[in-house]
Amino acid sequence: MEKNNIEALRWVGKRVKRIDGPEKVTGELKYMTDYQFDNMLWGKVLRAKYPHAKIKSINTKKAEQLSGVVTVLTHQDIPGFNGFGIVIPDQPVLCSKVVRCTADAIALVAAETQEIAEQALELIEVDYELLEVISDAEQAMSPTALNLHPDGNIHSHVKIKNGEVDQAFQEADIIVENTFYSPRQMHAFIETEGGWGVMDEDGCITIRCPGQYGYRDRMQIARALAYNSERIRVISSPIGGAFGGKDEITVQIYLALLAMHTNGRPVKIHYSREESVIAGIKRHPFKVHMKTAAKKDGTLIANEVRAVADTGAYASLGGAVIALAIEHSCGPYKIPNVNLEGFCVYTNNGIAGAFRGFGVNQVCMGIETHLDMIAEILCMDPIEIRKKNVYHQGETSSVGHIVNTSVGTFKTLETAENCDLWKNRGKYKADVSEPWKKRGVSLATSFHGIGMGIGLPDYGAASIELLPDGKFLVAVGCEEIGGGNGTVYAQVAAEILKCDISQIKVVQGDTSKTIDGGTVTASRSTYTGGRAVAAAVPNMLKLLTETVAEMLEVPASKVEVYPNSIAANGSCLTYKSIFDYLYQKRKQTRVEGHFFLPKEKKEIEGSDGAPHHIYGYLTHVVMVEVDTLTGETDVLRVVSIPDAGKVINPQGLEGQAEGGAVMGIGYTLFEDVLIEEGYHKTRNFTDYIIPTIRETPLIETFPVEEAEQSGPFGAKGIGEVVMIPIIPAIMSAIYDATGARIKHLPATPERVFNALKALKNENIQSAR
Repeated sequence: MEKNNIEALRWVGKRVKRIDGPEKVTGELKYMTDYQFDNMLWGKVLRAKYPHAKIKSINTKKAEQLSGVVTVLTHQDIPGFNGFGIVIPDQPVLCSKVVRCTADAIALVAAETQEIAEQALELIEVDYELLEVISDAEQAMSPTALNLHPDGNIHSHVKIKNGEVDQAFQEADIIVENTFYSPRQMHAFIETEGGWGVMDEDGCITIRCPGQYGYRDRMQIARALAYNSERIRVISSPIGGAFGGKDEITVQIYLALLAMHTNGRPVKIHYSREESVIAGIKRHPFKVHMKTAAKKDGTLIANEVRAVADTGAYASLGGAVIALAIEHSCGPYKIPNVNLEGFCVYTNNGIAGAFRGFGVNQVCMGIETHLDMIAEILCMDPIEIRKKNVYHQGETSSVGHIVNTSVGTFKTLETAENCDLWKNRGKYKADVSEPWKKRGVSLATSFHGIGMGIGLPDYGAASIELLPDGKFLVAVGCEEIGGGNGTVYAQVAAEILKCDISQIKVVQGDTSKTIDGGTVTASRSTYTGGRAVAAAVPNMLKLLTETVAEMLEVPASKVEVYPNSIAANGSCLTYKSIFDYLYQKRKQTRVEGHFFLPKEKKEIEGSDGAPHHIYGYLTHVVMVEVDTLTGETDVLRVVSIPDAGKVINPQGLEGQAEGGAVMGIGYTLFEDVLIEEGYHKTRNFTDYIIPTIRETPLIETFPVEEAEQSGPFGAKGIGEVVMIPIIPAIMSAIYDATGARIKHLPATPERVFNALKALKNENIQSAR
C-alpha cells in the first residue's frame, strides 16, 4: 500500500472535497446542542461560590418545592463512584465535603424551562467554611502551603537527565539563560459544552454530547452511575470545535444522572459562554527556566530546563502535559547533555487540561529563542544553526533515544531557506506601512509526538459494511472535531477498494455503530484511523471476491477487482448484487480492521511515557509589523512547512495549517484567561481577545512529504504541531523588527511598548 506512487493513486493525495462540507457550510448539520424537543427539560449546574471552602451543609428543599422543578440532585444521588478524570478520577461529579475551584459542581437541577432551573439554583442553600486560596504554582510547591489534595500539591514530577551537564556548561563557549512565561488559553470553540440525555422504558440511556472519546466517556458515565456500560449509548460526533477542550468529561455524567430521574423525558444542558469560561478546562500556564550551552561553531552541547505547570484544582491530563513538554523541551535537536525537570502543580485556579500542542507550545519558545540568541552572538544564520543541530532519522534525540521513524525537519528548513519570504526578507522588511512601524522576519521549527507514548493503550479499529444500495459504510470510533478526518477515511477506503468516493459513507463517534478506536487526540486520528480503515479494506475485498467466486462458481483466484465492480470469466457483478446474494444467504456483510500503534521498547527513566515512536515536524516563517508608538503587533505573512508524511488530502492539510497558525497568533499576541485569587476576571469574549479574519495574515503552506512507512500510504499526524513553532517565530520577528525580546506571553501592546521603552532607556544609559 505504502509503495503506491502518487501517479497511481486516484483519491489519496488529491484535493477531495470534504464529505461533510455541504451540510456544514449550509447550516443544515445539527450539532448536539441544536436539538429541541416538545417534552424536553432543561438542566442546570450549581457551581461553587468560592474557590476553596469546606461544605458544611447543602439544603435543596426550597428548590425542590419550586413549581416547574422536576428533580434536584446532589452527591447523595450518585449511585456509583463520585469522581471523574482521564488519568486520575480526582474531580468530584458533585462535591460533598470541599470545593477546590469555582468550576466545582455541587448540585443539578432539571426543570421545565431554563428560567425555572436558574431560579432553583438560587434557592439551594450551601453553608461554606472558607479556606486559604492557593493561586500561585510556586507557592503551592512550598513546604508551608496548604495541601489541596491528600498527597500534596505536586501532582507529577518528571525528570530526564543525560550526559554530564555541569561539565558541558564549564566547557561551553556560549551560555544563554532566560525565564519564559506563557498564559492560560481558552479553547474558544463556537459550540460551548452541552448536550442531552434520555432514558428509555427499557432502562437504556442515550447521551448525545460532543466529546473526543465516546467509549471512554461511556466508561466514566457507567462508573458514576454503577450501570452496565452496554446499556449506555454515547453519541459524541459531530463536534462544534474541541481542540482538546472536550477530551475530558464535560456534561455527560450530569446528563445521565438527570436522565435517570426525569421519567423518560429528554433533558438538555447547554453552557452559556460565561459558564464555559469558568467550568471548562484551559491550557496550562507555564513558567519555564532554560539554560542552553553551545560551542563557537554553533554546536549545542547542553540544555537545562525547569518547567512548572499550573494544572488548577484537579489533575485532568496535567501529568501527561508536563511529561510531553519535557520530552519536547529541547526541540528536534541532538543535545548530548541535558537536565530536564517538570512539575505539574495543583492550585485553586480552575482546571487545566488537554489543548492543541499539549505542553509543547509552552517549552518550544524557550529552545527556539535560545537558538536565535546563540546564532546572533555567533553571527550565524538562524537556519544554519538549526540545520547543524537537528537530528536525522536513525540519530539520537536530546532525550536519548534513537529516532527510527521518518524525520522531515531538515527538509522543512531547506524549504524555508528557499521560500520567497525568507529569501527576500530584506525587501519585505523595508516596505513598512507607516514610518513609525517596523517589520521583522523570523522562523522557528518544532515537532510533536503522535499517539499516546509508552505505557498507555494505543490502538485503532474500524469496520466496513456493504450496504443494500451497494455502497460501503466505513465506521470509525474517532470523532470528527473539525479537521476532516472522515474525508481521509473515505479516501483511504475508496483508494484500496478501487471504488468512487461517492460510494463511501462514513459514521463516527457513536458507541452503538462503531467499535472502540481510541481517542481523537495526540495528532493520531489520521494515522491511527487511517491505518485501521486500511486494515479493514482487505477483509472486505476478501469477502467480496469469495462471494463472487461462490456466485459464479469459479476459483477466488480468477476474480478481479475493477473500479466500482468485480468480475470473473467475463461476468461483471455490481456491489448491490453481491449484497443481495449475501442477504439472501444470511451471510455477514460487515468486516473489521484493527491496528496497534508501534511503540518504543524502552521508556526513558523518569519521563512518565517518553519517548514517542513517531513525530510530526514543522517550520514556520513569519513576518510581523510592530507599531513603535503603541506596541501593537500585526502578523502580515506566514509560511507553514509541515512534514506530515504522505499528505492524504492537501486541502485538509492546508486547512489545518491555516487554522493552527491563526490559533498560534492568538496565543502569542492576544489570549489570556485572567484569574485572581481563584476568581475568573475573564468571563466572556468581551474581555478575551481572539483573532478574527482581520488578524488573519496571508498563509502559504508548502508540505514536505517525508513518508512514514507505518502510516496509511505513508501519512502521519499534523494536527497539533501546526500551531507550535509560530509562537517563537513571532516573538523573534518582534525582536528582529525592534530589538526588544518578549519573554512573557501574550505579547500584548502594553508588553511590547514597555519592552521598547526599556530598550530605549538602556540605549540612553549605554550612550552615556
